[in-house]
Amino acid sequence: MSIKSDYESKRPGRPNIVCIGGGTGLSVILRGLKKLPVDITAIVTVADDGGSSGRLRNDLQMPPPGDIRNVLVALADTEPLLESVFQYRFENGEGLAGHTLGNLMIAAMKEITGDFTQAVREMSRVLAVRGRVLPASEQDVVLLAEMSDGTIVKGESQIPKMGKRIRRVFLNPPDPKPLDEALRAIEEADGIIMGPGSLYTSILPNLLVKDMSESIRSSPAVKIYICNVMTQPGETDGFTASDHIKAIYDHVGDRLFEIAIINNEVPPLSIQKQYAVRQQRMVIPDIERIHKLGCHVLADNLLLYQSVLRHDADRISRHILRLIREEIQQRQSV
Repeated sequence: MSIKSDYESKRPGRPNIVCIGGGTGLSVILRGLKKLPVDITAIVTVADDGGSSGRLRNDLQMPPPGDIRNVLVALADTEPLLESVFQYRFENGEGLAGHTLGNLMIAAMKEITGDFTQAVREMSRVLAVRGRVLPASEQDVVLLAEMSDGTIVKGESQIPKMGKRIRRVFLNPPDPKPLDEALRAIEEADGIIMGPGSLYTSILPNLLVKDMSESIRSSPAVKIYICNVMTQPGETDGFTASDHIKAIYDHVGDRLFEIAIINNEVPPLSIQKQYAVRQQRMVIPDIERIHKLGCHVLADNLLLYQSVLRHDADRISRHILRLIREEIQQRQSV
């Protein structure tokens, strides 16, 4: 059965791409994709509980706006000064210090409209966003983790601080209601992109929302996972590329992805030493193990260094568009 929403039909000739995640990783990829002739829907995690987002969440009983804010900025077509204003974090002021102006604006819009998703929609108009930005759920969702020693840790911001290996993550409530519009976007997608981003605290919280992973699996879209370049302290210490995929499959079932895009370029030694101080290492591209998990692999030099290592969003976006176009052509030829 088709899910009703105000989703509009995609424009002819423009693949419809759904990107799922949160944090910096999702924003990086969106900055590359928005330059291409594609229609974008970003489905964003709402499990953040730290900083300005956590304070607004507790004070106003609303989903945390931080990841949504970053995605809006990534897809925005605005003057740089407006972007700087939206991302400005107050340093002083009783009750104001630590808050980001963009978070406050989203909170204000939510109070005005009475609906968080509508608030995001209105902010998208203000910022001339190239695409749609949707929360995975409008419910108040808390992320919890069971560590390897059985300890239960509550809160997305607290999990990486424990210094213990994560056995599993789960949500409270356990089956938060998904946004119908997000499920409809997945149903209509030509390509679904997951990652890069924090494995346990940005990607999995989306997939654990009720019906989300099942909708992805049943969608005719090509499903692509973009693996992180470096390990993340407190989350993926010592992980290889296949370990990232296996952790997702352990939570939501096998063969969710058809293609894994992974970096195979070794960072310069000077950069490796810089990251080693923070207990981060390059994610090893163990291609054969990924194949055994049922994924095709696209391996390339995906590194971009600008004081920190990032994915080369433009190169990855070109790979994504080519893979999706090849899939569309294959469907049409059958």
